[in-house]
Amino acid sequence: MKQLALLFDLDGTLIDSISLLIQSMEFAFSNRSHRPTVDYWTAGIGKPLRVQIAEWAADGDDAERLIDRYREYQSQHLEALTTVYPDVPEVLEWIRQRGHRLALVTSKGRGMTERSLAHTGLAALFDVTVTVESTERHKPLPDPVWHAVDALQMPREHALFVGDSTHDMFAGKAAGVLTAAATWGPFSSAELTTAAPSFWLANMRELQPLVERLEQEAT
Repeated sequence: MKQLALLFDLDGTLIDSISLLIQSMEFAFSNRSHRPTVDYWTAGIGKPLRVQIAEWAADGDDAERLIDRYREYQSQHLEALTTVYPDVPEVLEWIRQRGHRLALVTSKGRGMTERSLAHTGLAALFDVTVTVESTERHKPLPDPVWHAVDALQMPREHALFVGDSTHDMFAGKAAGVLTAAATWGPFSSAELTTAAPSFWLANMRELQPLVERLEQEAT
């Protein structure tokens, strides 16, 4: 049995924080006529907040004001609007017990990531955490995935990136690792198909037989 590197996105994959992200956006833009729709904002989940905001800000100073408002709401409501998806803690612990390495690869900032992990009881399950501060370039580019695999000291051909967004799938593909689309997040199967994931997961439990299969196939 070969040791694997299991990489996971956070929002929409391990934790259900989608309402929090949308409501934070709506609060940030509450006094604006020029603002993203919910569908447009949802499609950008997985990109860094600063990238999403910049598309709608008049200039750099305006972007900072919007980011401050977004983070104000997010900080106040994070725990109330964040839950862990079914079976996530149990499956992550099962993976660890089998001797595999785990990394979190998120575009979220380190502070909010740490709070989210602490709130959902997932903090102790990861060997490596990659946040927006970890790399200069971000998903859908491969750099965060490369950073995680290198930090785990694992070969890329032994790595699987599990995520709910096209940004995750494109990043994993560009990084040369296998990808698994988590279909319980906000992205539709039709959207995820455009990123050609290596595998599909209908729920977290389906990751277990996939891991067992990859244990035998890895070389």
